[in-house]
Amino acid sequence: MKLSLRSSALATATVAGLLVLTACGKKDEQQNAPAAASTAPAAAATAPAHAATAPVVPAATTTAAAAPAAQPTAPAAPAAASESLKVESVTLGNAVGNDKKVAKAKTTFTPNEKTIYASVATDGTSAGATLNAKWTFQDGETATTVSDISQSISTDGPAVTTFKVQNPNEWPEGKYKVVVSLNGQAVGNESFEVKKK
Repeated sequence: MKLSLRSSALATATVAGLLVLTACGKKDEQQNAPAAASTAPAAAATAPAHAATAPVVPAATTTAAAAPAAQPTAPAAPAAASESLKVESVTLGNAVGNDKKVAKAKTTFTPNEKTIYASVATDGTSAGATLNAKWTFQDGETATTVSDISQSISTDGPAVTTFKVQNPNEWPEGKYKVVVSLNGQAVGNESFEVKKK
């Protein structure tokens, strides 16, 4: 019984090999048929049920069936290209307008200015990027984090995102810095100073 199943699988593989060669237009190369048959039994030995019951598919159909498998990789390129957001500028000030832009850019603030804004101008397209603003106080060699704020943005073109830090008391005099990151990578920074007039 095992011998007849193996003989049947070998015969099926041989016929399949001949059909494939015929479909490719290689009728004259009959010496290649045994090579196809000799490799097919190894496949039949690992999966005998498939070799005995699998339908014979012409090579042209096999090529057409392989094409849809390649299609899912094509939309991946536009998806990667659609995430092309970049930070154009970071502007500091003590007030913003309805357009979220800093009304008057400045890099020096007084200790009693309660709120400091950073307007981050971006351009490009994103379905959900993360902008982060990390505000630090520069005390000599060390930097102390004042605030670390993230916002998720979705845009298709130029946009402005506003960050702010507030202090109900007076700001300590000294040098400060805000570093803006896009999806975890630093893309801009702005230094500023707090001092009495």
